[in-house]
Amino acid sequence: MAQPATQPQPAIRWLIVSAAALLLGIAMGTLVNGLSVFLVPLESHFGWERAEVAGINSAGLIGIAIGGIVMGLLADRFATRTICMAGAATLSLSLMLAARAETLGQFYTLFFIAGAIGGGALFAPVIALVGGWFRTGAGLAIGIASAGQGLGQGLVPFVAGHLIESVGWQNAFTFLGLFAALTLLPLSLLMFEPPEGAQGGPGATTRALLLSSRKALPALSVAVLGCCTGMAVPLMHLVPLIQGTLNVGPEAGGPLLVMLVAAIFGRVFFGKLADIIGPIRAWMAATAWQTALMIGFVFLGSMQAFWLYAPLYGFGYGGVMTGVLVTVRALVPANRRASATGLVLAFGWIGHALGGWQGGFFFDLTGAYNWTFLNGVIAGLVNLAIMATVLVTLHRRSVASTRIPD
Repeated sequence: MAQPATQPQPAIRWLIVSAAALLLGIAMGTLVNGLSVFLVPLESHFGWERAEVAGINSAGLIGIAIGGIVMGLLADRFATRTICMAGAATLSLSLMLAARAETLGQFYTLFFIAGAIGGGALFAPVIALVGGWFRTGAGLAIGIASAGQGLGQGLVPFVAGHLIESVGWQNAFTFLGLFAALTLLPLSLLMFEPPEGAQGGPGATTRALLLSSRKALPALSVAVLGCCTGMAVPLMHLVPLIQGTLNVGPEAGGPLLVMLVAAIFGRVFFGKLADIIGPIRAWMAATAWQTALMIGFVFLGSMQAFWLYAPLYGFGYGGVMTGVLVTVRALVPANRRASATGLVLAFGWIGHALGGWQGGFFFDLTGAYNWTFLNGVIAGLVNLAIMATVLVTLHRRSVASTRIPD
């Protein structure tokens, strides 16, 4: 029974990680904050308020939240490749149709569908699949896959901003949709299931017994709501903050790009750190970094300052989502990982939607971004308080039973 664990892990698992990184970069880079550079153009073209335009992105994130639960359940039962193919086709078509949208309702509907079927299929199932290929070192693998998402979240807004400048926002949506179709569909075909016996991971089942799913999943869900509410603020509002502060054009996307490039290294670093000190501690370290530096953005007054500060913040921010994903893997048995990941991340996407929307709301209310970023700090502190409680609870129970470390 113990022999399979001593066999070498298949080399193809790194091909799966690489394909997953590219897939997540394109899909989630578009859905999570790709709309940030469309805020001002859509606001100017239609005369809508900032909060109304930011609500388009929020509709997509709510879609990911709901779709992630459904697609996660399906991924525990059916081939991940099939689910990803459906998601890729839906996302591509939604982007191309957005180029012809004329009302807020149409934008909300299209991005909700893109999030529910596209994002729902292309995040939680893919992350669960990557983790399933590794008996050891899953933190690093998930960190690398998640780093692809980080790169996409920097490149998609950067490229889209220049597309808008060159061909207008409508053609920019069309080009993004075509690119998604040409890349996501082939990448989805590479989402092979791990062989029997590859899944599991040391300590996962024991940890789940120490803290039952009825307690672990609600705690993780509320904690994720806090950290993602905070992280959504710079993702959605850093570009318009720079534009408003310095009166610049597409170059305002530059600091966001370097922030998310730095986040790539942060995702990998904190993934490896999770393999060393435990996923919960790594998650808390990254969240503390993000929370401490969040408010600093509103005090910057030059492009040079934004260029220097953004990657410093981004390194810590990048580790947050890796910590979330590896923590879910550590506390949930293998046969429930996709559905559990989808459930926990549903609250993360709701947090993203809330963070992005409240940013626009408080900007419309006050004419500045101070309260927007302060609210992000408060949300991060909520996350830290909850995860500290979970960590203490696990430590006490492990000491009382088998002394398994966190």
